[in-house]
Amino acid sequence: MFTGIVTDIGEIVSLTPTAQGQLHRLRIACHYDRATIADGASIACNGVCLTVVASGVEAGRTWFEVDTAAETLRLTTARHWKVGTRLNLERALKIGDELGGHIVAGHVDGIANILSREDLPDMARFELRTSRELARFIAPKGSVTLDGVSLTINAVGEVTFTVLIIPHTLSVTTIGNWRAADEVNIEVDLMARYAARLTEMK
Repeated sequence: MFTGIVTDIGEIVSLTPTAQGQLHRLRIACHYDRATIADGASIACNGVCLTVVASGVEAGRTWFEVDTAAETLRLTTARHWKVGTRLNLERALKIGDELGGHIVAGHVDGIANILSREDLPDMARFELRTSRELARFIAPKGSVTLDGVSLTINAVGEVTFTVLIIPHTLSVTTIGNWRAADEVNIEVDLMARYAARLTEMK
């Protein structure tokens, strides 16, 4: 489990397709302490929960390796990742950690498309479009995870919604580089999903 509070920005330094391209082995450079990364650990990469299969230090910088399987490549923006791609990283939540965002599973539901970006004084407003299936879990003042970042929804349309990004979030995540027509990973709020399911069962 995660909280959607990004703790580092990593960079893909190598990408090796395996299994006839159905699996990608990624090496991601980061600023985490190598001693704290164990094989089998979970790290959210742009909101995708991935399992560490190796780690080390090179040129004074920590790296870890993960595999992205065919399903991940099909359902998320991981299919577009390449050497040089920067990723929002978050370590798995520990018992007793501060829950600064909201409960995030790291199981991406799909892709949202950025329709527009409006730059305001020190802030930015984004309008995004998602599928009709996922739009029913998105409500004003609710939570959503975009590329691994916990955000508050400002307004919603039929299949669109807007988020307002504060200066701190723009500076410590990859959101500052988002542009219209970009695709981002979206995970809807677990509580909204459960609430919808309970309603359906009545």
